[in-house]
Amino acid sequence: MAQTRRNFLKNSLLTASAVAGGTTVGFLGARAQAQPDLLLKPALTEYSFLPGILTRKLFSYNSTGPAPVLRARQGQPFHVRLENALPEETTIHWHGLRLPNAMDGVPFLTQPYVNRHESFDYIFTPPDAGTFWYHPHCNTLEQMSYGLNGVLVVEEETDPGFDQDIALNLRDWRLGSDGQFIKLYQARKSARSGTFGTVKTANWQENPHYEVSSGGLIRLRIVNSDVTRIFKLGISGAQAKIIALDGYPTPGQPELDQQSVGPGQRMDLAILLPGEEDREVTLINYSSSTPWTVSTLKTRGQSLKRDLGDLRPLPANPVPLPDLASAEHIPFEFTATAESAPKSGFCGSLGFSFWAINRQPWPGVSPDPMAPMAELKLGKSYIFSFINRTPHSHPIHLHGLSFTLLKSNKRPLAPLITDTALLLPDEQIDVAFVADNPGDWLLHCHIIEHQKTGMSSFIRIT
Repeated sequence: MAQTRRNFLKNSLLTASAVAGGTTVGFLGARAQAQPDLLLKPALTEYSFLPGILTRKLFSYNSTGPAPVLRARQGQPFHVRLENALPEETTIHWHGLRLPNAMDGVPFLTQPYVNRHESFDYIFTPPDAGTFWYHPHCNTLEQMSYGLNGVLVVEEETDPGFDQDIALNLRDWRLGSDGQFIKLYQARKSARSGTFGTVKTANWQENPHYEVSSGGLIRLRIVNSDVTRIFKLGISGAQAKIIALDGYPTPGQPELDQQSVGPGQRMDLAILLPGEEDREVTLINYSSSTPWTVSTLKTRGQSLKRDLGDLRPLPANPVPLPDLASAEHIPFEFTATAESAPKSGFCGSLGFSFWAINRQPWPGVSPDPMAPMAELKLGKSYIFSFINRTPHSHPIHLHGLSFTLLKSNKRPLAPLITDTALLLPDEQIDVAFVADNPGDWLLHCHIIEHQKTGMSSFIRIT
């Protein structure tokens, strides 16, 4: 069955990968063009994380360091060509974007592998503004751990009025004292919270410093691209409001105290900077026993004398509202499972399973290893109950769709629209959405060791 599906995908997606090419960085504009806006060419590279030491065997979309921050515009076509220069196959998943299924970048489910020296064209029109990111969905733990991801910003149609816009890509690296990669995971940790990195960075630097305008208003876009770590972030030295989570405006724009941001999740902050020059504002992670500074902003120049009241509210993204009265209810239980070898190495395997959804570790126990966990009707409303039966947290991410948080059995929840629910131990969160995007969509934990050891599945919308 899986081989038949691969052949079908290779035949049916030829048109998506056959657009003639060149390289143009920027917006495509209102009129579609044959040339891509951007060429991404993932390849092996080297970079210095530790003083005087080059780390080898890094993967990046940039030959000299971290991947570029890509910028698209809401409602405007965007065209990216992937040319694979890695020594193995890969894809690009556009995390958090509601895009056509053929552009979602999941091998065997939405497209074939992109082999070495082959290319694939991703062409879509972002319906939503906000902070998103891009990463492979192939041999995912290794490729992401070796550095293959980047930030994608989709600009609003109307400028919200910030003086500066800074993106921070937060992630750990599993490096030894010699600066080289050590084993990316340990089985006993994969069966718990995951294997943490040893070097903590933002934009591939430890505590990077950025100069900002005194008395200005900045937008700080934070992406947690780590494969394991759940951050708990706060600000020292300035006033900050949470203006968006996972790309969607937050109800009431609450002030930041400490906010959890799980793997795959994003947080946008509006920060009012001190009016005096040479003042430092620090972003701090409080999730470990010893908090550490993630990044530092340092004020420069005369005060711009801005005020948080100067900001225009972010416009709502055009997500359809579910009809709760008619919505069909479907439960998803996230559990541990008996350790066993997976039935197939679906796009890379760690060699064992520890986790399951509805008692099925990926790729499942059904006769068809590609059978969906649920089949939904296009245009119908649904309520999913995400039920965590484990003593560990799980950021549960749904591709291609956005849902509204309804309620939790453990804490009050704002009615945030999001693509990820961060489930606490023994928590149940109900979410609702309209099944308005046809295709096969992954549903999985974004702690990648959990995903690769069974906590993954997909739903089908027809």
